[in-house]
Parts: sequence; structure tokens; C-alpha cells
Amino acid sequence: MFLIFLRSLLFNVLFYAVLVGLAIVALPTFLLPPRAMLTVAQWWAKATLVLMRVVCNIKVEFRGVENIPPGPLVIVAKHQSFWETFVLPGFFDRPIFILKRQLMQIPVFGQFLAKTGMIAIDRKAGVKALLDMTRRAREAVRSGKQLVIFPEGTRRAPGAPPDYKTGFAQIYSSCGVPCLPIALNSGLFWPRRTFMRYPGTLVVEFLDPLPSGLPKDEFLSRVQTAIEEATSRLVEEGCKEQEQLIGASPSYAPSES
Repeated sequence: MFLIFLRSLLFNVLFYAVLVGLAIVALPTFLLPPRAMLTVAQWWAKATLVLMRVVCNIKVEFRGVENIPPGPLVIVAKHQSFWETFVLPGFFDRPIFILKRQLMQIPVFGQFLAKTGMIAIDRKAGVKALLDMTRRAREAVRSGKQLVIFPEGTRRAPGAPPDYKTGFAQIYSSCGVPCLPIALNSGLFWPRRTFMRYPGTLVVEFLDPLPSGLPKDEFLSRVQTAIEEATSRLVEEGCKEQEQLIGASPSYAPSES
């Protein structure tokens, strides 16, 4: 475990060094179309994948990429780690996120989010926020963008009981486009609330798309069942591999909520 600690420390130093360097490189892109800024963000994601493999012995496997449909789309993804927030967009032409308003207030980073068209919401505004978010999401998707939603609203540890909100079903119904569910096990290797990074194979699985126009209750049931069953399978795979590599699965906390 001490070696994992040292590798995690080195990884984080390099990770943030790359981030700062690319943030400087990205400054001129504020004067260019949003795609230029998204390109720099993709460089960051690719550099991170290399660092994960070389420094932390974390391999990354993407399954079901052929399931990604072209054009406008609602993407509903499991959220276990910070990792998926900057890696998943690289698979889509015009990705946008729904995120909390406070992130827009971070210097430079907030301006980056605004420039790339991210949708910020005030979670304290209740129904008004949901209506505004739905309207903006519908406009963005109908203009050809792919909307990425984390339906539980925040990161959940591997094995924690699912906590799906219902607002994303309203967005799906309003947008009138297919939905792509995504399962993953990133929390085993890049867990929340710690700088530790654990070796193994991080897997992202793009599941079978759901058609547009499903009734809300059916949509909620199908998307949660698909994501949770696949995620449980991927977490089990990851735990077995971690046990072989380090003798334990230190980031697996099934009782954590």
C-alpha cells in the first residue's frame, strides 16, 4: 500500500501540473469558437489516461462504443468519480453538462464552462430551477448537442444504494431524443474524497440506447435497472481484480451512502 500511496502522490502532482499548463494554453481559446476550448479539454483527458496507466497502473477499457448513436442525445451516466466528468465528453461531438451554479463562479474555470455552453442551475430554486433547466436542455439538444446527466446528482461510492432523482426523466421527455445509459466502476480506482488512486482496470460501458418517447415511469425503471445491473457487474469485476493485485478492495464501501 505504501507504493500505491507514493504513486498516487506522484500522479496528483503531475495531474495538476498538466491541468495548469493546459489552462494557460487554453487562454487564447476564449477568443475562438467553443470547439477550440473543448479540444484542449480532450488533450487533458488523454494526458490523464496516460498518467493513470504509467504512474498508477490503471488501465481503462471502453465497452459498447458502437452503441453511441449519432446526433442529438440525452446521456444518463453513473457518477462515482470526478474522472468521468472530463473523460466522457470526448466521445461526443457537442457535449454539454448540467451542473450546479457555484461551479460557474470559479475564476477561469467558470468562464470555461460558460464559454462551452454548460447549463448551470440553482439547486435551491426548486421547481423554478427544474423548469428553467428543462427549457435550456431542450433548446440545446434540439440544436444538435448531446446532454450529459448524472441522475443521482452527485458522486456515489461503489456499492452505495442508488439515489436517482426524477428530474432527468422530465428532461428526457421534453427533449424528444434517444437516451444512452452509461455504467462504470471508476469509484474503485479514482474514489471520491481522497487523493489515492488504486490499480486495476477501470471500465466504462455504453449500454443499449433507449428510444425517445417512452412513458416517464417506464423510462425511469428501464434506465435505472440497466445502469445499476451493469454497474454492479463492473464493480464486482473490479473488486476481484483489485484483490488479486493488492489483496483488498480499499475503495469499495458498500455501506456508504
